[in-house]
Amino acid sequence: MSLRLEMLQVARLSPKMLGESSELVGRFIQKQINEDGGFKDRRGESDLYYTVFGLDCLAALQLETPTDKLISFLESFETGQKLDFVHQSCLAHCWASVGLEHLNPTTSQALLANIEAHRSQDGGYGHKVDSEQGMAYGCFLALGAYTNLKQPLPRPLEMVQCLKLLETSDGAWSNDRRIQVGSIPATAAAVSILRNLDQPMSTIVVDWLMKQLHPQGGFTAVPQAPMPDLLSTAVALHALSGLEVDLSSVREHCLDFIDTLWTNDGSFHGNWTDEILDTEYTFYGLLALGHLAV
Repeated sequence: MSLRLEMLQVARLSPKMLGESSELVGRFIQKQINEDGGFKDRRGESDLYYTVFGLDCLAALQLETPTDKLISFLESFETGQKLDFVHQSCLAHCWASVGLEHLNPTTSQALLANIEAHRSQDGGYGHKVDSEQGMAYGCFLALGAYTNLKQPLPRPLEMVQCLKLLETSDGAWSNDRRIQVGSIPATAAAVSILRNLDQPMSTIVVDWLMKQLHPQGGFTAVPQAPMPDLLSTAVALHALSGLEVDLSSVREHCLDFIDTLWTNDGSFHGNWTDEILDTEYTFYGLLALGHLAV
């Protein structure tokens, strides 16, 4: 199963927690679709990154996707040759969401070639072409792109070696081997990758993740961060669930935190200071609630 479908499978459980509020979320997401078929970023402009989350929200809520306009929007990016690495991976994700039968196989191969150009010298993937060092997030995006386009990842053990270099002394992962303090986004990415590549992991990571639970609920991105955030909470729950950890001990804490971020607009704030609503944090809200519904 692809990384995308793995998350969607969980997010589809979120209506059990949302109840009638699911309709509010659906209306919010549909309002984020621009005339060209793309989803709005925080400035209201169509962006592939936010389109990823918009499409995943529609799929999680089992709502119709505006396929015709979306295909035209995606085709405008051709093989992603003018996009950065993150948006190239987003383009692959969006094509998987709309259906690979709409994507020319030649275009698909060219897109993967552009992504593969970001393979780092240590076997991972970085933001720049031919980077010296890869990142956990870069590896997550690359593996996601290959699985979304239903192609095997080249030299997977080299990616594992890159992640080994990104392990931190506290039992987690960072996105920079010079930083020896783990972060939840990097750690969650590494856990997902290693699980999907059938690689063993130390149980120390479970203890580290649980230590990032904030006293007021939710998870913090890094140790001693001043407040929890929704992204870190969602991906921490996803990582713990993937490691077959019983989430009952954190369930009420996380539900209370998520409730503080909910708005009657049908979306979630990213944290207690965030004032802008978008498709990204809406999806992370659905993902978190999906895990807590189990």
